Amino acid sequence: MASLAQRLSLAVLAISQLLSGVGCQPTSNVAPQDQAEGEPTSVAATGAETDSHQRMIQKLRDVDSFMKQHSAILSDGTLNQLTAKVVEAKSRGDLASFIALQVTIGQHHTNMGRGDEALVFLQQAISLLPVMRRSNMDYMPPSEESDLYVLAAIAAIRKAENENCVVCQDGQSCLFPISGKGIHEERAGSELATQFLRRALELNASNLRAIWFLNIAAMTLGEYPDSVPPQYRLPPERIHSSVPFPKFTNVAVDLGIDTMSLAGGAVVDDFDGDDLLDIIVSNWDTAGNLEFFRNLGDGKFERMTEPANLLGIVGGLNLNHADFDNDGDLDLFVMRGGWLGALGKVPNSLLQNDGNGVFRDVTFDVGLADQFFPTQTSAWADYDNDGDLDLYLGNEAFSNQLFENDDGHFRDVARAAGVDDASMTKGVTWGDVNGDGRPDLYVSNMAGDNRLYINHDDGKFTDIAAQAGVTKPRNGFPAWFWDFDNDGNLDLYASSFEQGIALVAADFLGIDSQQAAESRLGMDAHYRGDGRGGFANVSAALGLTAVTQPMGCNFGDLDNDGFLDFYLSTGYPEAEAMVPNLMYRNVKGERFVDVSEAGGFGHLQKGHGISFADLDHDGDQDVLAELGGWVAGDAFHNALFQNPGFNANWIKIELRGSQSNRFGFGAKIRLDITDDGVRRSIYRTVGYGSSFGGNPARQEIGIAAADSIDVVEIHWPTTGETQHFENVQANQTLRIVEGEGAVQVVDLTRARP
Repeated sequence: MASLAQRLSLAVLAISQLLSGVGCQPTSNVAPQDQAEGEPTSVAATGAETDSHQRMIQKLRDVDSFMKQHSAILSDGTLNQLTAKVVEAKSRGDLASFIALQVTIGQHHTNMGRGDEALVFLQQAISLLPVMRRSNMDYMPPSEESDLYVLAAIAAIRKAENENCVVCQDGQSCLFPISGKGIHEERAGSELATQFLRRALELNASNLRAIWFLNIAAMTLGEYPDSVPPQYRLPPERIHSSVPFPKFTNVAVDLGIDTMSLAGGAVVDDFDGDDLLDIIVSNWDTAGNLEFFRNLGDGKFERMTEPANLLGIVGGLNLNHADFDNDGDLDLFVMRGGWLGALGKVPNSLLQNDGNGVFRDVTFDVGLADQFFPTQTSAWADYDNDGDLDLYLGNEAFSNQLFENDDGHFRDVARAAGVDDASMTKGVTWGDVNGDGRPDLYVSNMAGDNRLYINHDDGKFTDIAAQAGVTKPRNGFPAWFWDFDNDGNLDLYASSFEQGIALVAADFLGIDSQQAAESRLGMDAHYRGDGRGGFANVSAALGLTAVTQPMGCNFGDLDNDGFLDFYLSTGYPEAEAMVPNLMYRNVKGERFVDVSEAGGFGHLQKGHGISFADLDHDGDQDVLAELGGWVAGDAFHNALFQNPGFNANWIKIELRGSQSNRFGFGAKIRLDITDDGVRRSIYRTVGYGSSFGGNPARQEIGIAAADSIDVVEIHWPTTGETQHFENVQANQTLRIVEGEGAVQVVDLTRARP
C-alpha cells in the first residue's frame, strides 16, 4: 500500500494537472489549429463575425466562458471531481486517500482566496494524522508532516492578508519588512499561522519554508525579530538596506489607479497625443479588462477604458507598445495564453490607435491571428531596416514567430530567418550587440538554452549564444539589453526563474546546504558586452548574487545620475510565493546595491509588469508596478511609487523618424556632459526596456550636476545618419526629427483644463 506521503504527492500532482498548467510546463503539445474536445469554438474558424474588433471580443467571451467552467485556476471547475473522490475514499475506508484529498481541496480553497474554507479542510487532515498512526495503517515521515503544517500556515497567512493589506489597503501594506501601518490589526490569521509553523519546525527544524513564513508572520504581528527564535531568525542586516536611500511613497490609491487584478502587464506612454504620459495595465484573468488611465496633467488620472474602446478586450499576461503602422501614434500589443499549454490557444491582440487614445483590435485583419500559440513575451524592432517595425513572438513549447511588417500587414518568416526556436520562451529582447547597425535578438528560455541570434542583414540569423557565453541561466524568464556602465556597448540582463521559498530562505540565511547550492544555480546573469558580440558574466563583481525569482522587471534612472538602476517584481505562480520585490541602485556602473527596504519597494505581493516613467512630469522617474498573482485568490492592487527627488538635472528626448521608424526604435543616443568637472558620456538605445514591462519611448535621462549637455548625438537605424547638437540646456524635453537641423522644445508644464 502506498504511504500517506506518496498518496499526498499523487493527489497534489493530480490537482496540478487539473489546474491546467499552474506550474511551469505546458500541459500538452496540441497544435493550436486543432481544436480540443470541450475547447471554446474559435470565431476565426466559424466566421461568426466579420469585424476584427468584434470577432476578438466574441472569441475572448468564449474563452472566458470555457475557463470559468473548467479551470481550477479561476473557478471551482474541478471541485466537484475532488469532492466525488472524497466520497469514494470514505466509502472504501481509505483514510490515507481521504486525508490527501482533504489537503488537495484545502489548497484549492487557498488558491481561490478562501482562507477560512481552506483551514477547515487542512485542519481536518491534520487532526486525522494521529488516528493514522494509532491504527498503524500508514506512516508519514516527520519532514512531510512538517510540510502539511506549512500548507495550513500558508492558508492562515493568506486569510490574514485578505483581512488586512488587501481589504485595508495602505501605502505601507505588504512592504517587506512589514512594520508601521503595515502591521496587521486583525491578528487571528497570523497568530494561527505561527502555531502551525512552530509545530512544523518541531517536526523538522530545517524546514526552510517554515522558517521563512515564521519570520513573515512575526512581522505582520509587529513581533519581529524578538519573537523568532535565534536559530530561525532572518538576519536583520540581510533585510535592511546597507546604504541610505530616500523613501518612495505608493500613491496609487490617491490617484485612483490602484486597480485590483491578477498578474498582468504595464505600459506607460502618451497614447492620446497630448504629450502627457498615460497608463495601460492588463489582467490575465479571462474576464479582466484592460484599463486605460489618461494623464490629466494636474497630478491626476482619469479612467478612460470605455471611451478608449477597450471594454471586452480582456485577459493578457503581458503588454508592449509600438507604432506598427508608422502613423505617429503608439499602438498596443496584448499577449495571451502564457503558462496554459494547450489551453493557451487564444489569440493575442494588436490594438490600433486612432491618435486620440481610441483603439480598435485589428489582429484578424493584419495576419496575426492565423494560428494561436501560448504567448507571454514579444518584442518590436525594425530587423530588416526598411523603416517599419517587425514583431518577434516568443511562444511556449511551440515554434517562435518572426512577423515581417509589410505596410501594416504581417507574415511569419521565422523559419526562413532561422529564429523559429521551439523551446518554452519566456523573454525576448532586441539589441545591436556587435555594432553593425542591425538589431540582434536574445531569446530567454524556460526549457533549454537561451539563444543569441545575430542579424546578417540578408533576412538570416545565426545563433551564437554558446560562442558568446550567454546560454544561461537555466529556467530563463525576462531579459533586456542596456548599457549599465556607460561604455557605449550593450550589456545583457538574463533572469533565472528557479522557483521556491526554500531557495530564498537559504539565500537570506546564508545556509550552506543543498538548497543553497540550488539557489546558486538559480542566479540571474548580468553580462557585460564588449561591443563585438562577446559577453562576460560579471554578476559577482557587481554584487548581484541573490536569488531573485523575477517575473516582471524593468530599468530606469531613479536618482538622475545617468546610470541605470533596475527593479525586479518577484514571485511564482503558487499561492505560497511571498517574497519581496527588489530595487537595485547602480553605483557609477561599478556595482549595484539593494535599496528595496530603504526605498519602500519590497512589496511581498507578486509583481509583474514594471514601468519607469516620470508620470508627474517633475523631472524624475516614478515606478509603476502591476501587482497580483496567477490563481484567482491572488489578486492585489497595483502600485505607483512616487519619486521624492534627488536634486539632479535631466533631459528628455523624443525622436521622430522620417525614413527610420516613426518613434526611432533602435536609435542610439549619446550625451556628453561635464559633471562636477568630469567629462563623461551617457548612452541610451530607444525602445521600451524590459521584456516584461513598458517604459515610454521618450527617453528620460539623468545628467547629475550638469546644467547643460555639451553634445547630444543621435544615430538613426535605417539611414545610419548621425545628428549632433551642442550646448543643450538641461531640464527640458526635446523632440528631434530625423534629418532636421534644429530641435523642438516640448512644454510638459501645462495642465489640461
